[in-house]
Amino acid sequence: MTFADWIGSFGVFMILLAFALNITGKLSRHQLSYILLNLIGASLACLASFLINYVPFIILEGVWALVSAFALYKHYKS
Repeated sequence: MTFADWIGSFGVFMILLAFALNITGKLSRHQLSYILLNLIGASLACLASFLINYVPFIILEGVWALVSAFALYKHYKS
């Protein structure tokens, strides 16, 4: 596996972990850990997509990271 594969795999794992924990009721979408799992995971997946020059996923993961960053902002604002 390449460096981009490792980074991307870890990022996707974090996003899926947040999703699974939310679906099973272990983590609320309002909790800081959920927001951070999504933000860091999407950022890593975006970086990996950038490293392999795959534009559709750069856009997807970049927007996901931005939305998560906004959620983090809202979390600290309230």
